Amino acid sequence: MSIPKEPRQLMINIMYLVLTALLALNVSAEVFNAFKIVDKGLIKSNKALDQSNEGMIEGIKDAAKTKASLATYAERIEPIRNESKQLTNYLQGIVDEMIEDKDADGNVTGGYIEDPTTGLQKLKKEKDYGVTTRILVMDPQGNPGKGEEIKSKLLEFRESMMKYVDKEDQTGFAREIAVQIDDDTWKQKDKASWSHMNFDHMPLQAVVPIFSKYINDVKATESAALNYLAGKVGSGGATVVLDKYQVVSAPKKSYIIKGEKYEADLFLSASAGGDSNTGIRISVNGKNLPLNSDGQASYSTVANSNGEKSYKATASLTDPVTGETKSFTKTFSYEVGERSVAVSASKMNVFYIGVDNPIEVSAAGVASSEVKVSMSGAGGGKVKPDGKGGYIVNVSSPTKNGEFANINVTAPGLQDKKQFRVKRIPNPVPKLSGKRGGSMPNGQFKAQLGINPDLEGFDFDARCTIAGFRLVRVAKRQDAEPADNPGGKFKGAAAALIKKAKPSDKYFFENIKCKCPGDKAARDLGTMVFNVK
Repeated sequence: MSIPKEPRQLMINIMYLVLTALLALNVSAEVFNAFKIVDKGLIKSNKALDQSNEGMIEGIKDAAKTKASLATYAERIEPIRNESKQLTNYLQGIVDEMIEDKDADGNVTGGYIEDPTTGLQKLKKEKDYGVTTRILVMDPQGNPGKGEEIKSKLLEFRESMMKYVDKEDQTGFAREIAVQIDDDTWKQKDKASWSHMNFDHMPLQAVVPIFSKYINDVKATESAALNYLAGKVGSGGATVVLDKYQVVSAPKKSYIIKGEKYEADLFLSASAGGDSNTGIRISVNGKNLPLNSDGQASYSTVANSNGEKSYKATASLTDPVTGETKSFTKTFSYEVGERSVAVSASKMNVFYIGVDNPIEVSAAGVASSEVKVSMSGAGGGKVKPDGKGGYIVNVSSPTKNGEFANINVTAPGLQDKKQFRVKRIPNPVPKLSGKRGGSMPNGQFKAQLGINPDLEGFDFDARCTIAGFRLVRVAKRQDAEPADNPGGKFKGAAAALIKKAKPSDKYFFENIKCKCPGDKAARDLGTMVFNVK
């Protein structure tokens, strides 16, 4: 791959390399934020490319009118633009399909939601890798996804662009085509296909910038083709004049923490070919900035207070054709916030003994590796990472009035604590065939195998067991028949009493005992009474 000379394309390539490197890392909140920043930068670049490509068309057509032999180059404009637009719409359509996502009944399950931390819109399924795998690689029924079709369309577009270039210029033009497909690495890594290597089990937020890069490559290839046409008609005596420009800011972070530096690269985007570095001057709030060899200026300032900040950037250059100096001004903004942490229970604001209690810890402006979580206070608890970005709390004793289990969070410059009560798992409800008592048909009653303890409305994965109970059968005009039963399943004498059931018999399940996770002694669940009918 050749190194592009244009600052814009060099910046995009570097951003894509950064994205690729981030994909190899553990996907933390900071990495997801990086994906969003890269995608925003690519979208801005795509808009700049559209403006640049649009600005070249009339110049090519006007220059082609100077000679009859140049008319063929003007005729190639619309086919090039149509193919680029069709492929761009196709790629954007797949992005929209993944973001929206629908279930088997056609109901939308994706889209956007408000980020509770920033108040901004974010993808509802940003961490979901099922939607990308299903649409791009393979669905649950084993049908292939659209990944290989995407690969084919990109290759077809690359080959198609070559036909708009004169045969003697094709070798040089091939090096300018941004659309590239790596069709060797997946074979060397023993992957099932190109699609598996690029999209299998990839989070949605990571895949969206990849598609923005594909769209950027298509638009950049369109730009290369139009530049080629401009060069051909220009060699006939016409000159393509730079007449549309835009100041571009590429911030390293659009949301920073108080005390950090705000850093951004500023450069001038031209809508046609030429030496865009000639006579360029860039200033911020009236202060001139030095330019590097790529015609870019770097601006930085320290954030000393919170809130939205802005600065005015002005770029001036002398048109190499007319000698006229033009200036272009634009205001850019960024947000400054504080570091903060928040602790929340994933299910309830209570810890239960004997089960895993999940909690979530978020720290704005702090790397996850710098966040330390510990536990103190009552409850005899321990906290450990769950391997998925959250934490699991285990406790051993209930808190009394005025006592709490404390979750402590520390990070550079931050410290927070949240209090939780600790309780035993609530008493389960003993049931026979799903009923707490009452009437039951004779046949159904005899078919029962034992008592089941039901933790009604309890959200945690916990299972209680019946330790034992006393069964008493009371038949008409007969003495009561008692039997003690160990465990919840009917055994021995108790099982025999169940088999003797007849209509109008009454059965008492007394002194029902059970044990739940974390219990040191059995609990008393009371009595059940059933009338056999």
